[in-house]
Amino acid sequence: MGGLVSKAKLVYRATVKLGETYDLLKKRLETPPGLPVENPTLPLWTVPAARIPADPGPLPDSADIVIIGSGITGTSVAYNALVRDPGLRIVMLEARDVCSGATGRNGGHINPPLYHDYSELKEVYGEHAAKVVIAFRRSHITELQRVASVEDILKESQCRETEHLDVFTCPKAFATAKDNLARWRAEMPSESSTFISHEREEAIQKYHLSDQVVGCISNSGGAMHPYRFVTSLLSILLSRHPSDFRIFSHTPCTSITSADGAYIVHTPNGSIRTTHVVHATNGWSSELLRPLVAKIAPARGMMSAQRPGTTLHASTLSGMRSFVFYRGSSGYDYLTQLPTGEHELMFGGGWAMACDDSQGLPEIGIADDSVVNHVGQSYLAGAVPQYFGMRNWGEDAKPSSERPGGEKLLWGEGRTKAQWSGILGISADMLPWVGRLPEKVAGRASPTSKASEMREKAAKGKGATAAPGEWIAAGYTGEGMVHAWMSGKALAHMVLDQEDEIKDWFPDILRVTEKRWKEANMEKLFERFM
Repeated sequence: MGGLVSKAKLVYRATVKLGETYDLLKKRLETPPGLPVENPTLPLWTVPAARIPADPGPLPDSADIVIIGSGITGTSVAYNALVRDPGLRIVMLEARDVCSGATGRNGGHINPPLYHDYSELKEVYGEHAAKVVIAFRRSHITELQRVASVEDILKESQCRETEHLDVFTCPKAFATAKDNLARWRAEMPSESSTFISHEREEAIQKYHLSDQVVGCISNSGGAMHPYRFVTSLLSILLSRHPSDFRIFSHTPCTSITSADGAYIVHTPNGSIRTTHVVHATNGWSSELLRPLVAKIAPARGMMSAQRPGTTLHASTLSGMRSFVFYRGSSGYDYLTQLPTGEHELMFGGGWAMACDDSQGLPEIGIADDSVVNHVGQSYLAGAVPQYFGMRNWGEDAKPSSERPGGEKLLWGEGRTKAQWSGILGISADMLPWVGRLPEKVAGRASPTSKASEMREKAAKGKGATAAPGEWIAAGYTGEGMVHAWMSGKALAHMVLDQEDEIKDWFPDILRVTEKRWKEANMEKLFERFM
């Protein structure tokens, strides 16, 4: 009887604890993220800061398009819209420094989940939709390299192909991955042609991995310097369109209203009239779009820059490989290596480890990137040698004597050179949200278009756009590098009323609809992270 009572007490306490955890997560998810904090942690990517001149003038009275956010999504919208219509007047607003959000803080790896998700996508959305999503993700490395080449920023952006490895330390997870790969290969043989499965002995010997590794899957992948890619493009746009493209940093959008056939975008520095508002704020989306609370939730992720072990760098790594390390049910980590400088390992992840002390919750619903999670960053600081094995690692590298930009004052002298955090946008249904925002989802009515003005612009062949509206590309759920650029490109076509040009490659299941908005719910999100 005593044992039974003890068991009952344990069940009761566990139930109470679970209820408290649910209540806390619910409260987090139902709280808008606020504006980005003013004192974020410092990413290695952003030093030295890009020399993008601050716009000295006051905000213009009006613009054709106002883009909120200066990361890869907002840059893609601006770049692709101006390629198609150089006469558009575009204003970009950034709450902090240019590209200071998730784009300037992520891992720089362009390695989409393909075989991982294909079967589930097919089951839920059908074979055609699944194949379009896979092709959409795969297109990013090709398109990013194309743009970098066309704009002559390959060196700055470090945009490159890699030999990518999905590395597994859990036998069950590796078996599942091989099964998913076999199913995907059977249905998309051309797209999967570079994927090769390596069993334990071959994986360890060929790639100098730890003895804990049970196997890996190699394929063609990609990596880049996301901050330099974006800031280089923005500099080009400012030079190419000096009168029509303007960036205002430290100018957050605080609210949006409508009057006299236009949106009014309000900031502490004034207001702008426009017919199109593009939300490119990802984890902060629901601050201005309150109906998206608990549909796109902020989550704090972690990144680090680490000096590679001397033996590992000499024998294995040269900046041309990328990795995702899967640890079974405890999440995954990701790694790329810079091809220049100290050849730093850009290592992130550890999300399942970064739980708060009180409720054991991962850092979902948190939009503060001014601090790092102690437990999570402690894990990142020690995990890399474990994945490769101490014998393969060798001695920790000594800091380089070359310290441009005063780096000696900024960075650590040991293995871990820098640590920072960043805010992701987690989608309740795990897919990005792209397209025109229905009024119920935007939370406000759209202005009535002035037909005569639209016809006049169309007749001049300059500034012709779709009917006025609010637009979004966000909710990448930690996979922004394989969703954001092409989502922004699709959005540019939509705003310019050129839907026919994207019908063959844009996945319709990513579109924002009232039906999807109603069905995406917090409970499903809760189930995924508990």
